[in-house]
This record gives sequence, structure tokens and C-alpha cells, in this order.
Amino acid sequence: MSRRISPPVRTASASYYNPQNRRYLHPFINCTACGPRLTILDSMPYDRERTSMGEFTMCPECEYEYTHASTRRYHAQPVCCNDCGPELYIIGREERGNEALIYTRKIIREGGIAAVKGIGGFHLCCDALNADAVKRLRELKHRPVKPFAVMMKDMDTVRRECITEEGQDRILTGPQKPIILLQKKDAGTLVCGGTAPGNPRLGVMLPYAPVQMLLFGYPDGETISDCFVMTSGNPSGAPICMDDEEAVHYLSPMCDAILSNPRKIRIRADDSVMSYYRDLPYMIRRSRGYAPLPQIMPESSGHSVLGIGGELKNTFCYARDDMYYPSPYIGDMADLRSMRALEAAEVRLGRLLEIDPEIIACDMHPGYNTTSEAKKLASEKSIPCIEVQHHHAHIASCMAENGFADDVIGVSFDGTGYGSDGTIWGGEFIKADLKSFERLGSIEPFTHAGGDLASKEGWRIAVSLLLDAYEDRDEALSVIDRLGLASGNDVKAQLFMLGNGVNTTRSTSAGRLFDAVSAVLGVRMSSSFESEASMALEFAAGSFAGSVPQCSIKMFAEDTADELFRLNTTGLARYIAEARLGGMRMRKLPRFSMRSSRR
Repeated sequence: MSRRISPPVRTASASYYNPQNRRYLHPFINCTACGPRLTILDSMPYDRERTSMGEFTMCPECEYEYTHASTRRYHAQPVCCNDCGPELYIIGREERGNEALIYTRKIIREGGIAAVKGIGGFHLCCDALNADAVKRLRELKHRPVKPFAVMMKDMDTVRRECITEEGQDRILTGPQKPIILLQKKDAGTLVCGGTAPGNPRLGVMLPYAPVQMLLFGYPDGETISDCFVMTSGNPSGAPICMDDEEAVHYLSPMCDAILSNPRKIRIRADDSVMSYYRDLPYMIRRSRGYAPLPQIMPESSGHSVLGIGGELKNTFCYARDDMYYPSPYIGDMADLRSMRALEAAEVRLGRLLEIDPEIIACDMHPGYNTTSEAKKLASEKSIPCIEVQHHHAHIASCMAENGFADDVIGVSFDGTGYGSDGTIWGGEFIKADLKSFERLGSIEPFTHAGGDLASKEGWRIAVSLLLDAYEDRDEALSVIDRLGLASGNDVKAQLFMLGNGVNTTRSTSAGRLFDAVSAVLGVRMSSSFESEASMALEFAAGSFAGSVPQCSIKMFAEDTADELFRLNTTGLARYIAEARLGGMRMRKLPRFSMRSSRR
């Protein structure tokens, strides 16, 4: 005879941390208002049997809650409890359940590194107050200075470490739980400088999965840090790991333990990243919690379209009529593993949204892996593939995000993108609507010498700019030497490449211009991660307390052959170089200490 289940009594004491509650300290607790959705979904409609939770048979109590509208877990698809849900385990060890969690806390408490499976993939986790642990994670992840995200236990901890503006608290504690870039406090903080070296801001998020809350607050009688580094669990250039096989292969060399569980992740979802500008939030990386929530356009296209996205920081987008569904963040497509993740996510998201595209859109760069993928898909489906100019796509996406369909003057300043004239663009002024564009002007083109190294070593661009800025080469070389940009064989190699057109290209890249100015000012000569030199330049500018001098250079170049206006970037580089050599006061960023600030 089956056991009769009584309706659960809802009282204030029936909580996660109440020992009398049958879900006391349950690592997979959720109700209809929380828990995973996209990352466990196999197909629509969203019912339990079409999620990865369908593999776990509900106990009678959970089944009652799931099937009765009087309960707060009515049709909460991932519903489960300690008796019928997934169980935590340490890969390669015997610890399971509570013992696995206690072991992971011990690893972190003693300065080790743990890989932890969350909602959309694995994180690498260590004590953010322990400088030695953070330094070791940097060495193992081959990430010398790029900032780490920090997960903080609660808002009291956030306010101890950072300055929060109006509205940021609401987003930090809201259901999406993104990473938000917050201003660090100058005093009274405990997070070690190595988490975000030389950076005045810190990427902060609160726990959004029960297992993360348990890592901070499991009652095992041991105290633990209230701040964890919680960075994406992936090797450089690859997507976030989503299953045990990937975690063992890629993360084992970077950690001391892997805390996992048998609930399968169907689609990767990295953490969303957000900043604030003029008291308003803006998205840096749209992913977990925000994708694939649709953007609604003011007019319908009348078509179903798949936009494959760019090569770097890739996301793709499905559109049908006036609804545009951006995917979670995928990553950089130069890595074959990222391409495989892109292909898998395209298939799954298209099936979930029930969109079969009539058209595929891609970047017009002939060398992008995403371009090849788009043309292959279009050929397989026998549908058109439309190439879109890179910077027009940037501007059109801003228009779409703001629901704007009229003509605009768009300013697109980024790294590089393939231009419609076959050259490399990057700092562009464009008249555009959603269907077409006209290039009006750009920053002045300059030469990159050194191939891929030029995108990482801003001093190379600075040398090129200064050689163009002076008619007298000896004068230019004197300035380059006095600035400490290059000397000896480095200068000879640059002169040879620039003089003979060897391993060189011309572009209007705004990103490379910022890197060059950073080098001229002695802020950063090179970058260990994308945009490091430009970020350091931004931070240095933000820390400058003096009055800003009037720039006296002529800002527009004359008589351009292509009838475009050009911003005088070579003149700007010369002005900045001579201002620095002339003794104009500068304020450099303070050095950071790798010593622990644990109290």
C-alpha cells in the first residue's frame, strides 16, 4: 500500500538552515522561483521529463509538492530533496554527499584550489584572502594579472570590500546574480591584491547556487573565508568545462580536488558580467541569468535568422520576426574546442526555441572560423548566407538593444574588423540603419609590424606611429630611445619590417592605438591578456587628479584620397610623446602587493 503524503506545512522556520526541514542543507534545493532552467533543458515545453532532472525519480514527498498547486514547488522542474536528488562527490575519491562538501571546504581553507560544478559549468575556487593561494592559481591557470572574479558570502562582505552605488545592491541580490565591477575601497579590506592587481575595481558576485552557499556556511565546526576567487573553470582560450570528462582532462592540473554531481549540464552558461556608467548598468558579457531572454525589436523582419557572431568573445543569436534571442557567452573561436561548443549550442538552442533559420548571417572576414561555420551550415540547409561588415554589426546591435530603428551616426571603436574595402578597420565613424551603412571617417591608418605580436606588444605600434609622425627619422629614433620604447636589435627589426613591408599590415584599430599610447606614456609596454595595456591606461587616466591640459594638435587630417575624414592619430602620438619628454606631470598606478591581507 502506498504511503499517504500530507501537504507540507509552510512556516517561517521551514528553511534551508532549519535542521527540522527535510531539505536541510540540501545542495540542490530550489522552488519555482529559482534553480537551473536553460542549462538542464533538453526540449520544450519545459517539463521535468525533458530536463536532465528527468533521470532522478522523485520521492513521494517531492512528487506531492510537484503535482499540487498549493505548494511553492508546484511544477518546479528540478525539485528534489536529500533522499531523491543528485548527490555531490569528489572525482577520484570516496567522499560523497556531506563528506564531499566538508572535504572541499578543507581544501579551500588550507590554501588549496577546488574545481566546483555549478549551474552552467565548473569554477576554479580558492580563498581570495590568501595571497599564496591566489598566486598559485594564477601560475596553474597561466593567467599572470588578468582579474579574477570574487564571490562574496553576503552584502555585508561586499560593503566591507567595495563601494556600492545606488541600484547595484538590487542587481547583486537579484535572481540573476551577475558579476558586477565595483570600486575597491582604499582601506579596511581583506581581499588580497593579487585578485585584481593594479585594478581599481573588483568583479563581485554573490552565491547563486546552494552548493556555493554551503561552501561558505556548512556547519562542520570550521571557519572559512567569506571571499572566494570563483573564476571560470577552463584552460586559456577554451570554453568553460561542463562535465566530469572535461573537468578531469583540463582542470585536474589546476586544482587539488573536483567537486561534482551527476546532474548533467545541457548547455554551457558562464557568469554574466556587468558594469555601471553614470548610475546605469550596462552589460559586458551576457550569459547566465540573461541569455537567451529575447530582445524585442520595434519592427518585425518577417524571417527566421541565425547570426553566428564574431571570432572573439563569441555569442550567436536566433531571430524570428521581432524577437531576437542571444545565446550565452561562448568564447574565442580560434580554439577548436570553442568551435565545437558553438556548434553544439547552436543545435540545442535552435531546437529549444523551435527556430529553423531561413537565412544565416556571419562576419565578412574570410579567415574567421565562424565565417566558415556559417557557410557550411548554409550549404547544408540550402539557404542564403549573408555577410555583415564587422563594425556595422556593432552599431546595429546597439540599435537593437535600445529598440532604435532610425538612421544613426555610429562610432565603433574596437580592436580590428574586416572592412568592406578589404582593409582592416577598427576606429570607425559610420552612418547606418539596420540594413546598410556608409563609412564617413576613421582614425588615421597606421602600420602594425610583427604579426600577431603587434596586438600584444603596444610598443611596436608606438614605434610605428612615431616613425610616421616625424619627417626626420633620426629625430623619431631619438624620441623612441628616450621614451624607452625600443633599442638595439628591436629597433632594427622594426625598421626592417616597416621599410620592406615584411610581416606588416595597415589598420585603423582603436584598440591598438590605445595600446600604443599606453606604451608611450610608460604605463604598459605589452599585454599578457587582451586589452591589458588599454585598461591600465584607463585606470591611470581615472586616477589623475590634476587639470587636463589643452591639446593643441590639429585633430583632422586633410586631403584624404578616399574622401573620408581622418582623426590625426600620428599627430596625437607625437604630442603625447613630446609632452611626456617635456616633463608634463603624470600619475602612475600604484604597485600592488602579493602579500596576504588576511587579518
